[in-house]
Amino acid sequence: QVQLVESGGGLVQAGGSLRLSCAASGSIFSLNYMGWHRQAPGKQRELVARIFSGGTTIYADSVKGRFTIYRDSAKNTMYLQMNSLKPEDTAVYYCSLVNLGLPASWGQGTQVTVSS
Repeated sequence: QVQLVESGGGLVQAGGSLRLSCAASGSIFSLNYMGWHRQAPGKQRELVARIFSGGTTIYADSVKGRFTIYRDSAKNTMYLQMNSLKPEDTAVYYCSLVNLGLPASWGQGTQVTVSS
């Protein structure tokens, strides 16, 4: 069982920055990957960024060059540094963790609102 707790969301003006955190606890395999997803009102949940246990990262085209995903394995914590935020980044952001071979675990979500 894995527990994920997100924090760091809030209200920011366009062009501003926020850093999201996702603290993981429980049974975490050495081979896993974590990710950030977001869901805006009326839209499907989409992948924002993912980081694998070996350090490889992938990003959605819409956030490349603006967002950075990284993790502190010693603290079992993942981060999403979001810069140059745009109103279209407004969404509930969820973190996920996948232990290879098992279904994903999800956090409760944190709201990010970017005003124009």
